[in-house]
Amino acid sequence: MQKLPIGIYTFSEIITEGYYYVDKTYYIYQLAQAGKYYFLSRPRRFGKSLFLDTLKCAFEGREELFKGLYLENNWDFEKAYPVLCFSLGRGRVSSLEELNTNILSMLDAQAEKQGIECKNELVANRFAELIQKVYAKTGRRVVILIDEYDKPILDNLEDGQKAEQMRDGLMNFYSVIKDSDCYIEFCFITGVSKFSRVSIFSDLNNLEDISLDSRMGAICGYTQSELENTFAERLPGVDLDELATWYNGYNFMGEENVYNPFDVLLFFRENKFGNYWFETATPSFLVKLLRRNKIYLPNLEHIEIDQNMLSSFDLEQILPEAILFQSGYLTIKNVEEMAPGQRLLTLDFPNREVRVSLNMHLLNYLSGAPSRTSSLRFRMIKALQQQDMQQVKKLFQSLFSSIPYEWYTQSRMDEYEGYYASVVYAFLASLGVDLHPEPSSNHGQADLIIDSKEVVYILEFKVVELVGDGQKAITQIKEKGYHQQYVQAGRKVILLGMDFSKQERNIAGFEFEWINFEEI
Repeated sequence: MQKLPIGIYTFSEIITEGYYYVDKTYYIYQLAQAGKYYFLSRPRRFGKSLFLDTLKCAFEGREELFKGLYLENNWDFEKAYPVLCFSLGRGRVSSLEELNTNILSMLDAQAEKQGIECKNELVANRFAELIQKVYAKTGRRVVILIDEYDKPILDNLEDGQKAEQMRDGLMNFYSVIKDSDCYIEFCFITGVSKFSRVSIFSDLNNLEDISLDSRMGAICGYTQSELENTFAERLPGVDLDELATWYNGYNFMGEENVYNPFDVLLFFRENKFGNYWFETATPSFLVKLLRRNKIYLPNLEHIEIDQNMLSSFDLEQILPEAILFQSGYLTIKNVEEMAPGQRLLTLDFPNREVRVSLNMHLLNYLSGAPSRTSSLRFRMIKALQQQDMQQVKKLFQSLFSSIPYEWYTQSRMDEYEGYYASVVYAFLASLGVDLHPEPSSNHGQADLIIDSKEVVYILEFKVVELVGDGQKAITQIKEKGYHQQYVQAGRKVILLGMDFSKQERNIAGFEFEWINFEEI
């Protein structure tokens, strides 16, 4: 049985050491045939670095590594090129001085590898000198590969001034590429986000962004057929539907969804489901951004956005929707052509791992009481399964009671109208239940619907000043007929109305009612 490439491995190590490898070399052929300058945005741990290293080996002419792969018979390995590789993903920089020091160190390392010496002290001048001297020495144009181009910016997003310094410092580095066009054979740049006003996008007007190119939708990640063919010996006994529910679902305008490769490899190693990808990073800045923009959390399951707004953003106006998509917490679920060149995209969570994990993290932040909410979650799962509505009521009350008073006074989240519904939504979504926020019906929309195998819960919320009984919410559900389609389908339905008190900062009214087919 082959080994699993979990960790940081080069393409040559994976091939020579006998690790599993999903053949993506077809895309290298397509890119080299069609253009010269490319940019690719993908979430972290999605295979960008491995693809860059595969590009490196192809352009260096290392034919022995491509036996049995698509490129073996579709590449001229006799034409070897000098390759300059840079990764901005190493470490964390917090000042312009640190950034320039790191870049100069990378330039020196590449110069030493090529057997030349560069003397210019300024970043831009030394980069230009490196390119020209490599060309002069080898007589061949150079290939430039840049990985994680935006990490210095992302690491400093919470400090706008520092983020702008990182952007301007990187602009000085990347601007060299355009002026060196006659010395460059091929250039490929990767990152998580596409920031505007960075010179690789403003100066390099011939840089092709393939991030949302339907032909490149599966350039990173595993398609269903790739997973089943490559990992066939590890699939006996695996529930493929469950595997897809957990880790498939990412889409970048391609014809097929793709699996998160990091999750798949960890699943095969551990032989159990887990939140492997999510646990590698905490989206602290993203959570704060959602709070600052007062995002109504149930809406995360159905965000409509112009494709142009999704492709890039400016540091001066960071869109939460763009950050959520580019960092992998949301993905494309539907594309609607509104007019020539104008597409409306619908975003949603890609899979169970992201939906449950992100909402668990959001719940901990919104409630300010992560240790308390953890125990409440498991008790709520049991109460819903047993349809114990008195216990459900107590657990919701305990949830809001556990939120420290100072959390309200410090964040003023209770002034946000959707705060209470957002807490309930994050709490329920973190349970992994089949949850539908504001589903449309012929008569309007309910706030939340929980659809389990045994029963359908229909939830409606009201915000009151002090006193409530939950009955108005129940009445609205019945008058609007939110429950009819489920009862007519022979499903057991429980209506649940909750009133939230602004003064008490808790549930002021809680009412529930079972509905039978004869009652509609």
